[in-house]
Amino acid sequence: MKLALFCGLLLLVPSVEGDTVDGLKIHSTVTGTGRTTVFFVHGYTCDDTTWSEQVPALSKQFRVVTLDLPGHGRSDVPKVEQFSMDLFARAIEAVRAEVGAERIVLVGHSMGTPAILKYANRFPAHTVALVFVDGLMPAPPRVGGAAPAAPSSAGSRMGGPNGRQNREAMIQRFFLPSTTPEVRKHVLDMMLGAPEATAVGAMNATADPAGRTIDVPAVPLLGIYAEPAPVATRDAVLKNFPKADYIQVDGTGHFLMLEKPAEFNAVLLKFLTSLR
Repeated sequence: MKLALFCGLLLLVPSVEGDTVDGLKIHSTVTGTGRTTVFFVHGYTCDDTTWSEQVPALSKQFRVVTLDLPGHGRSDVPKVEQFSMDLFARAIEAVRAEVGAERIVLVGHSMGTPAILKYANRFPAHTVALVFVDGLMPAPPRVGGAAPAAPSSAGSRMGGPNGRQNREAMIQRFFLPSTTPEVRKHVLDMMLGAPEATAVGAMNATADPAGRTIDVPAVPLLGIYAEPAPVATRDAVLKNFPKADYIQVDGTGHFLMLEKPAEFNAVLLKFLTSLR
């Protein structure tokens, strides 16, 4: 058990440490009870505190699982070349098996969206529904122009002497002028605190076409995206997933779940309730 601070409330929650993948310890936490288990999967160089505003609200009705993907938060750090969406998917599966949830709803933010898509592709029998939170969509094929960077080098700008500077510049683009200082600090501390191996390796994994898939089971799909500058437009999401619902939370940056948690939670709770 551990004490966790969520929205100013000190909660006693069980921390699961027995799950491993490829010998790497994966940190996860289970909160609440209910017939439906919801897995929250964070994005690039983030951790399970991404969902600090969701856990207290959802755990009143559902069993909520948060985890730190390999290389992130309190999970073990792989070698740079070990990072992949497949590794992330298998880490989620290791946690699912450890907590004893037969079927799960997966919510993935940013890089967490291709991770949960890879999970649904590999483990369809355990997938109930998918939620994309300002989530990355597979890039369309290039027609002419320069060839894309090789996956093994896509993360090179995130390491080395200029790595931290480049990462901070990227993170600053996630905010709007209205983003509060508290959210900015949370996100900057979290993302810049990740190891350099994670910054490089996870970016490589995100860029690798082998990690992208839209071949998933026919389950309910919801996209909750930022507005005015979502990572993926309605057209981009519906092109890949024509039956998905697409909702925007107005006046938010990339971390919409932290910027407008009440509005975000209401959308997510409505979707989860409809699955019953």
